[in-house]
Amino acid sequence: MSAAKKILLLSVSAGAGHMRAAEALHQCAQRQFPEARTLHLDVMQYVTAAFRKIYTSGYMKLVTASPTMWRLLYEKSDEADPRSPMQKLRRASERLNTKALLRAVKEFAPDAVICTHFLPAELLMHEIRRQRINLPVWVQVTDFDLHRMWIMPRMTGYFAANEEIAARMRQLIEPSAQIHCTGIPIMPAFGDAPDALAARQQFGLDPSRSMVLLMGGGAGMGGLDEVARALLAIEHDFQLVVLAGKNQETLQALQTLAAQHPGRLIPLGFTDQVHRLLACASFVVTKPGGLSTSESLALGVPMIVNSPIPGQEERNADYLLEQGAALKAVDEIALAWRVRRLLSEPGLLDAMRERAAALGRPQAARDVLRVVLGQLA
Repeated sequence: MSAAKKILLLSVSAGAGHMRAAEALHQCAQRQFPEARTLHLDVMQYVTAAFRKIYTSGYMKLVTASPTMWRLLYEKSDEADPRSPMQKLRRASERLNTKALLRAVKEFAPDAVICTHFLPAELLMHEIRRQRINLPVWVQVTDFDLHRMWIMPRMTGYFAANEEIAARMRQLIEPSAQIHCTGIPIMPAFGDAPDALAARQQFGLDPSRSMVLLMGGGAGMGGLDEVARALLAIEHDFQLVVLAGKNQETLQALQTLAAQHPGRLIPLGFTDQVHRLLACASFVVTKPGGLSTSESLALGVPMIVNSPIPGQEERNADYLLEQGAALKAVDEIALAWRVRRLLSEPGLLDAMRERAAALGRPQAARDVLRVVLGQLA
């Protein structure tokens, strides 16, 4: 029997999406590819404390406290020439802070690497250029957008969320790199739609009433308690499930609010049962992150997107709106109006559900691994 092929999955814990994409690949490999051995590493566990604080905590603080500044940085870095002195200085600083990661890569001795964030891809690009490593490195873009920082030479190939992003890649990436349109990897649990009635029973939901699912990402962003308060003021009879993620302060505020609305508001903290909650939902109100929206599309759940992080999430929202799978709410008044509309117009909801299902790529992780392992055979 031939030895298992070792696939290293590299991600960055700046926002939850990059990590979830890598973990989706890891879980898929364990379930469906016995010929593969995968290891998932978070780059932030191999850097100095100061660098980690700037890269992760700094990112979250900036997008929360100063979204306008983040939008400016996003746009300027998208336009920046990678050969400019500033970009070269940035990459040099990153290399100085990530030497431990390169040691971990060499210790695992992978047959191939899949990066779900551009930072590890940049680091490995430098090592390939210096001929210190020689192995295929693949890049999985985790949004319905292509920022220039994801584009770099000497990569074996890229995985795109949709055909438009794949077309952009072909214009911007060197011809030797392969480009595959696979979708964004999501957990295997989203590959099979759970039974909606059984899922509603699990969470104590009334099967005869509409259920709206409100999510704010793994960090529970977006002022969820205030959004929930506004939605509960809507005159329609529906159940509201709110996922606060790891935000304990928000969860406590929601629990206090739930006591005032028995049977209408169900607040939950971080859970691995999102796929079952989505199966219950008439529609979901969510930030338009690449992973969370891909999960909704995989189960054919329509969306109202709100509170997008400037830059990548705004572009995700544009894609979903253009495709007819989502509506967008710019504030609480607009959100309440759109919730009323979807609760009152079952025909519109059905049409959006059909569009969402058509866009879904529930087997993206499997398709990515097939490509990578197929070329190692």
